[in-house]
Amino acid sequence: MMLGNHWGGSFEIQQEPGTDDDHSQCMDTDRGALLRHNLDEIQLGWLRGPQDIKQHKYVDLGCILCKQKVLKWIIYCTLITFIAIGLPIIISKKLLPKHKEPVLPPDKYAIALSKALLFFNAQRSGQLPKNNGVPWRGNSAMKDGSELSDVKGGLVGGYYDGGDNIKYHFPMAFSMTLLSWSVIEYSHKYKAIGEYNHVRDIIRWGTDYLLKTFNSSASSVDHIYTQVGMAVEFSTSPDDHFCWQRPEDMSYVRPVQRSSSASDLGSEISAALAAASIVFLDDIAYSENLIKAAETIYKFANNYPQAAYSLNNPVIEPFYNSTDFWDEFIWSGAWMYYATGNYSYATAATDSNLAANANAFSGFQNLTMFSWDNKLPGAELVLTRLRIFLNPGYPYEDILSRYHSSTDLNMCSFLRRFKVFRWTPGGLILLKRPRPLQYAANAAFLANLYADYMNASNVPGWYCGPYFISADDLRSFAASQVNYILGANPKNMSYVVGYGYAWPMHVHHRGASTPRDGKHYGCIEGRKWLQNRNKNPNNITGAMVAGPDHGDGFSDMRTNMNYTEPTLAGNAGLVAALVSLTSSGGDVIDKNTIFSSVSPLTPPAPPPPSPPKSQTLPDRKTPATSSPSSHHSSSPKTTPSPLSPTP
Repeated sequence: MMLGNHWGGSFEIQQEPGTDDDHSQCMDTDRGALLRHNLDEIQLGWLRGPQDIKQHKYVDLGCILCKQKVLKWIIYCTLITFIAIGLPIIISKKLLPKHKEPVLPPDKYAIALSKALLFFNAQRSGQLPKNNGVPWRGNSAMKDGSELSDVKGGLVGGYYDGGDNIKYHFPMAFSMTLLSWSVIEYSHKYKAIGEYNHVRDIIRWGTDYLLKTFNSSASSVDHIYTQVGMAVEFSTSPDDHFCWQRPEDMSYVRPVQRSSSASDLGSEISAALAAASIVFLDDIAYSENLIKAAETIYKFANNYPQAAYSLNNPVIEPFYNSTDFWDEFIWSGAWMYYATGNYSYATAATDSNLAANANAFSGFQNLTMFSWDNKLPGAELVLTRLRIFLNPGYPYEDILSRYHSSTDLNMCSFLRRFKVFRWTPGGLILLKRPRPLQYAANAAFLANLYADYMNASNVPGWYCGPYFISADDLRSFAASQVNYILGANPKNMSYVVGYGYAWPMHVHHRGASTPRDGKHYGCIEGRKWLQNRNKNPNNITGAMVAGPDHGDGFSDMRTNMNYTEPTLAGNAGLVAALVSLTSSGGDVIDKNTIFSSVSPLTPPAPPPPSPPKSQTLPDRKTPATSSPSSHHSSSPKTTPSPLSPTP
């Protein structure tokens, strides 16, 4: 076969005669066959095609076979995109300020609350922590109770009550119960204003001390220590009232009072420890320790003979005399039930005989005043809480509904339109005189808390006789009383030291009025600071003084304690009222924490029936006989829950 060579010459490819090769018929198209022949390089080049064409390389990605060049192109594009777009976004997120929801500034109640808590730091006794925050205070009373053989380490610690240096255990325990109650209801508000850890430290300082006032590690005790330090009315010999000395300089004897029958004090301490155990649920060991001690002192309080701790005691009766102990029995029973979930405490707190002894439904005006002496209004409200949110029903419904009705009446009495109590012309309710502010603050707390209970249960209000009263009426009352304390009064003066633009400058307080100038002032020598007309050299920030008279008058004199002396219980009520009113954290309560230890209020499910016994098939030749038991199975016995109706 002759082929023309158009590029300069001709070449010939001939087939050998007689060749029988399979590929000979298609050699003009089969390059492999041509290569098997001896062709020159030019001819091979024509058959191979252009020499600069390269083979493509591929990358096996598993399910996809991708050209290597394409893969590189994708990677390069991704990297360029990241550098151009992604990197600036990341840098901007790191460097530019993040957008946050606007945080509202604290309202006046939150500001006053932070100051009111500082008063407790100023009242601390014993070895003070480094972060106490009151520069003019130091360690004091480091030998209190050192002579006692049954109290390890003595009675060091706790709080001084007011302007003197006495540690009154009765109002101290009440103050810790009240503060714990406020934390249980409004912990989110304390957290919102940054005071949650502070108020817990205050409570723990108190409960640590209360644990020392009896053998808290024992299962039963036969006495309790009721007070450290003493004063006798019109005393002329060195004691806590006759002498005017800073706590750090006390040079007189501080005797310890003891009682083998203290139903009221024992009950109040059990309430304080039980309530605090709920506050410290996150500290399991401490919470359990508080509950165990509370059970011990509760048992002591209910032992016979039952008597008031102050009975016939001349160094207690004139100052913190307890009128009776029935209200403390109800109060402590309620708190012990919440802390332990033990229904026996609920049964005790709702005993109708106990309510009768406490005159719970008598309508006596003085029993509506919540205070360190009268726990009845608080006990009724805290048990009303049980009815509102858990509604236990039988066998508690009857007494709880009566407590609920009594709470309604208490709230009605606070409203000025019903003229149950006298009021000052400037708008302060006069629940008790003198020293009216602590009672007004306590009432404000109860009123606002009850309004929050109604709000949480979607109840708009209640009836005072034929008149419908809204929850907002209670809020207005609570706000009016606290506003009066903070400066909305005829004097235009705050009764809380350090809050507002004007406050009392001559607070009746030994530590605040005596300069810390490196000098030691003796018992008699220190009295010159009582009489001094200059303002106090030390600012006792957050102290709420006793308050005005019935005509809104106020005498800013250090010598008149009925106007200018602050107290532990008074400030506890103020703190509770302030935290209930502040909008920081939201206008809600914590409905559930108080019930953490309370078991479900439904009867337990009956146990499952026993599995059927295996039976042997009868012989076919013998007819099967059946016994009565094979047809009548007995149902298992179940014990009804204490909170379920009996059949």
